[in-house]
Amino acid sequence: MASATGIPPNAAAAHGQSEEEPLLGRRGDASQMHGQPLYYNLWIGTAPISQAGIWILAAIVWGAILSKKLIFFSAHPLLNSAGFLLAIQAALILQPTHTPEQKRAGTLAHFLFHVFGTTALTAGLIIIEMNKAGPGHEHFESAHARLGLTFYILVYIQAIVGFTQYYVPSLYGGVDNAKSVYKYHRVAGYVIAMLGLATICAATWTTYSLNVAHIQHWAVIVASVLVLVGIVPRIRLSKFGLKKEEGTVRLQ
Repeated sequence: MASATGIPPNAAAAHGQSEEEPLLGRRGDASQMHGQPLYYNLWIGTAPISQAGIWILAAIVWGAILSKKLIFFSAHPLLNSAGFLLAIQAALILQPTHTPEQKRAGTLAHFLFHVFGTTALTAGLIIIEMNKAGPGHEHFESAHARLGLTFYILVYIQAIVGFTQYYVPSLYGGVDNAKSVYKYHRVAGYVIAMLGLATICAATWTTYSLNVAHIQHWAVIVASVLVLVGIVPRIRLSKFGLKKEEGTVRLQ
């Protein structure tokens, strides 16, 4: 928090070098600097690697679908890939925040990204369910379908918990109790992101991909790895109740 003169309390804070250093790299490598616009968070630190991965992933899916004759089912991968891209932006924009003001702005942006992202995912779910309603369509036959169902369920649970713990903390018995849930929400977010990537990778082995879209397995896997390579180093251990100290990690 800035002083009455507008000068940060210390030089480290001005450079985004709080005690909440990222998992890998030096302090400030993925920290929002004092006075830096929020949208910079989408590109600082290792974010460009993640951005490359998620945009390549979306381009692969969209290119494969749009290069073929569009059918009712086509909307499913298009909407899901768009929704997942927005979910990754939601994570990237919030990760580097560390001051109260930054966290409030980051949380709002995080929420808005997820509103649009979850809306797209829901539309994708509706499309596939309507498509499966016809005769001759088996439900949860493939690994992609089973992973996808798990992904959808966890996304909705995550959305409900995230919204209520921040905007309706009374449901948890007060603000302090709601804040104690934050670290689990963050852990779940990273787990769900990995599950989403696994679901997309599994889609390349579905009948539609193998016979129609011809999406390359290796391209999707490489793009998915890039997404994780960009996100993981920016994880702040202190937000999980952990602290990095001289090459070791301990509970605070």
